[in-house]
Amino acid sequence: MKETTFNRIKELTELQGTSGFEEDIRAYLKKEMTPLVDDIQQDGLGGIFGLKNAGEDAQRVMVAAHMDEVGFMLTEITSRGLFKVVPLGGWNPYVVSAQRFTLKTKKGNYPCISSSVPPHLLRGTGGQAQVKVEDILFDAGFESKEEALEYGVLPGDTIVPQVETVKTANGKNIISKAWDNRYGCTVVLEALEALQKETLDYTLIAGANVQEEVGLRGAKPAVTKFKPDLFFAVDCSAADDLTTTNGTFGHLGEGTLLRIQDPGMILLPRLREYLLDTAETHNIPYQYFVSKGGTDAGAAHTANEGIPSSVIGVCGRYIHTHQTMFSIADFDAAREMLIQVLKGLDQSTIRTIIYG
Repeated sequence: MKETTFNRIKELTELQGTSGFEEDIRAYLKKEMTPLVDDIQQDGLGGIFGLKNAGEDAQRVMVAAHMDEVGFMLTEITSRGLFKVVPLGGWNPYVVSAQRFTLKTKKGNYPCISSSVPPHLLRGTGGQAQVKVEDILFDAGFESKEEALEYGVLPGDTIVPQVETVKTANGKNIISKAWDNRYGCTVVLEALEALQKETLDYTLIAGANVQEEVGLRGAKPAVTKFKPDLFFAVDCSAADDLTTTNGTFGHLGEGTLLRIQDPGMILLPRLREYLLDTAETHNIPYQYFVSKGGTDAGAAHTANEGIPSSVIGVCGRYIHTHQTMFSIADFDAAREMLIQVLKGLDQSTIRTIIYG
């Protein structure tokens, strides 16, 4: 991996923006995409896309990451100056406690931690009851509700993980927060750079949606606005390879994910054939993937009059936590897959994928 790519990954993963509050990531993408495309457009919820135009009658291909990461919304300030929250996106409650966060307010960003119960206070109690996210308090060090209010803290503010992005000792993996889905944001920028001087036979619409983690909300206005003929989500999924790779999906180091089914999407046969042909022609490592969770492709494929959709993905261990581990080789495979998929498309191929 080039150092410039690692630095881009570090910048994007260390940016903080949960669902509905993606403005910092949107600003970064707009700045980076502007010199690579003909036009930048934004939908009403805040999704941002760069267009490489091929004329009014050209077919349209959309590549969409999502900007948001899982986080929390502050719902109540207690009399002692602590915060109650609701999750924005899916969290395992057992990974929330005793972590460092950033509280983002209109007056500034403040360090914040999630509460936990020391073992000393659990002695003789029979242990802690089942943990719920809503029962975990967040603590920014304020001594009262009044003091928190003086610092501009209000219900509706967000709390986002605070993490430094680093490489593992062997240089083969990266540890960060928010790889779901700053992976997609990174690979979109890398693909646009690779295609900057290419003349495409179709209009390319590439960028990122908002609010994916709270119900695939951003994909719907985006596909309504841009009306793509094909849709490719670029997203990170959960690895399941800690104890075995037999009968599980998502293994670090085995290549990009070819998602064939999830609760919201079945990969259409002609689109699967095109993806397989691309991977095998260009010797791109890939692995089949079946998921219990969905992506923006699940929202896009039933939109408008029906849009053939798929996912060019990678897997990561421990997603939706403070610390995700992912493979550099998998990222490289996904990057090459996206570039070759887009290079290989033309109007005839698009028609064949859609109509046979």
